[in-house]
Amino acid sequence: MSKSRFVLDKFAKLIEQGLLSYKDLSDEVINILKSKRDEIIFRMRLTSKEEFEILNKRVASLEKKIDQLKKIKSPKKTKRAR
Repeated sequence: MSKSRFVLDKFAKLIEQGLLSYKDLSDEVINILKSKRDEIIFRMRLTSKEEFEILNKRVASLEKKIDQLKKIKSPKKTKRAR
């Protein structure tokens, strides 16, 4: 119950702040989920804090590279010859 209450409180806070556009809302939800993921991993003590920070930076850089590759490989529209 407390977990669902936490999520509902976060959504209510977002709406109060006036984040109404879909893009802003989705970015904020992703940030909340990433912070919860990081918190859970840290609580499980799978890695030390330093290792966790290094791995987190690696994952972030890989995500940026993937996004760049997706932008490069986006299909370009071809023009028809007359």
